[in-house]
Amino acid sequence: MARARETALITGASGGIGLELAQVFAEHGFDLIVVARREAELEALAGRCREKHGVRVHVLPMDLLVPDAPAKLVQQLADAGLEVDILVNNAGLMDVGGFADIGERGRGRILNVASTASFQPVPSMALYAASKAFVLSLSESLSEELKGTGVTVTVTKTDMYERAHDQHAVARNLPELFLSDVEDVAREGYEACVAGRAVVVPGLPNRLLASAVQLYPRWLVRSIGGLIGRRATR
Repeated sequence: MARARETALITGASGGIGLELAQVFAEHGFDLIVVARREAELEALAGRCREKHGVRVHVLPMDLLVPDAPAKLVQQLADAGLEVDILVNNAGLMDVGGFADIGERGRGRILNVASTASFQPVPSMALYAASKAFVLSLSESLSEELKGTGVTVTVTKTDMYERAHDQHAVARNLPELFLSDVEDVAREGYEACVAGRAVVVPGLPNRLLASAVQLYPRWLVRSIGGLIGRRATR
């Protein structure tokens, strides 16, 4: 008897790394549930994945920033009888209760999208860096907490700098070698997720940067970030 295909739910799938991740998962035979605000882009993505890879794609357009959106998403999945094997948290938040109170079914994978900004403070992008640091720390903690349960948590770098490069001065101050191709980021994130690895930082320059900042004194890291930030806002 043929094994049923697994299903990946990907938020923020209408563009950028979310779109690329959806295509990579479809390429590897996963059925998809794609969530984002832009329905037309989701439908176009769904059409390509169905035609090219023969997978089933469920399109659920919604804005996950709306307070009750996560609850509605969970209810829609239940109503449709859809079971999620891999959750890719690429956009929005999913508030489903305290971690200690969430039941585990003994299998499944979670892929959270963070950033190289999560490894150090980034003046002029303070909230973005801080929120990504939260994602990184949370993901690593959960990865350890869930060992032995059959559920894995992986965190990968986002493509925010690449998409922001032409729009924001702070991103333009970042050397080109630190900018990643979204398809490469998606593929490395997928491979790390299915392998159950806790953290993946695509690109050798980014891996070196993430490691190096851990070796320098915090005052020096802040100072360097401040210099870049002040240049960006002039």
